[in-house]
Amino acid sequence: MDKAEALKVLQESRVAIDKIDEELIYLIEKRTSLAKDIASAKLALGIPIEDKKREDYIQDKIKKISKEIDGDFINKIMNILMELNKKEQEKILRRNTNG
Repeated sequence: MDKAEALKVLQESRVAIDKIDEELIYLIEKRTSLAKDIASAKLALGIPIEDKKREDYIQDKIKKISKEIDGDFINKIMNILMELNKKEQEKILRRNTNG
């Protein structure tokens, strides 16, 4: 690959990554917005926010889906997303409890 081709590949790849970053943020926001529904359902069912069985299921599912990314990194990402969702649920439940 010559320099001109390398620069073109670099620029196109960066543009593609920027688009993927936007999509990732949108999907994370969409995933987090479901916390309201989940919190309301858990409140009605009288179950706690923390659901270790569900978290284990998600981790196992992600390990099976992820083919090209190191499992430890995927687990860290999913832990962050699950923690974000739990925090959002806690916020929603506090609002409902405090009026």
